[in-house]
Amino acid sequence: MKTSIHRIRVATTFLALGIALAPTAARADEEVVSGSWKMTLPRGLQKDAAFVPESNPVSDAKIELGRDLYFDTRLSKDDTVSCATCHAPEHGFAEPRKTSQGVGGKLGKRNAPTVINRLFSSNQFWDGRADDLEAQAKGPITNPIEMAMDSPEAVVKKLSAIAGYKALFKKAYGSDEVSMDRIADAIASYERTVVSGDSAWDRYQAGDKKALTAQQVRGLELFNGKANCATCHASFNFSDENFHNLGVGWDESKKELADVGRFEVTKADTDKGAFKTPTLRNISQTGPYMHDGSEATLREVVVLYNRGGNKNPWLSPKMKPLGLTEAEIDDLVAFLGALDGEVKAQGKPATFPQ
Repeated sequence: MKTSIHRIRVATTFLALGIALAPTAARADEEVVSGSWKMTLPRGLQKDAAFVPESNPVSDAKIELGRDLYFDTRLSKDDTVSCATCHAPEHGFAEPRKTSQGVGGKLGKRNAPTVINRLFSSNQFWDGRADDLEAQAKGPITNPIEMAMDSPEAVVKKLSAIAGYKALFKKAYGSDEVSMDRIADAIASYERTVVSGDSAWDRYQAGDKKALTAQQVRGLELFNGKANCATCHASFNFSDENFHNLGVGWDESKKELADVGRFEVTKADTDKGAFKTPTLRNISQTGPYMHDGSEATLREVVVLYNRGGNKNPWLSPKMKPLGLTEAEIDDLVAFLGALDGEVKAQGKPATFPQ
């Protein structure tokens, strides 16, 4: 079993007890350390919540390799799709379409969530079926609707034939052996460097009371109060890392869910239609929203919450009509824009290994 160098401590203790944590005060210049590698976090992010498996310590060489792999379309069967196709930096490292599009134009049933601040999360995917980023990285490569490689062996054979990649694997791992585990470990290492903080909200929390507009301050009060957002969008990363049914995808005429979500993993009836609470960091950049991309704008998302979600047999008990006025909805949406920070990550490389 993989264990972490840093795990969520106080936050997970309180969340396990069912106690919501309002977004916490900003910090500055905290460092995440993994072996000899260090990364200074933007203001507002907390090192004690970082999740790095001890089996995959980060290194600069792994990050370099993982960055190339993340952006390289040669990881797909027809050389057209990369990780960045669905987790696009120019769209907040998320999916700009309603649902993700893979090799041959095939469409999946879910909208790819953002990679931003996945450093602070263990379980991945909307349904949490992957234990960590390493497990998540493997899935799309051989998924027939996504990158569609025939098998892990086919992936290894394809990359092993590229001399430039062999050299990068040797630099990162001490030998030039290419394996699916190493591919996934490198991609995960790069993804852990994709972080965002130092937003207007972080600066406001740090004492700069001019960082938020009057409308955003009203929205912040609603977020922590009447709108009840902080119940699930908790702590510094604005997520309780849990799963909830909001009624998204419920078909009233058929009395069924288009996607049962977390239930596919746990087989527990209480998890039917439940999906992971996403971070709200840089949320204005990552539309469309929800696991199926069904809400085009943040205002539409707030309207959904305002009516208490879509009624269904497994609706989260936390979903209640909010009674927000039109003006209050506008204020809340304005506040969500204050959570945008500068994304700290290396973008697409100019060239790829040959």
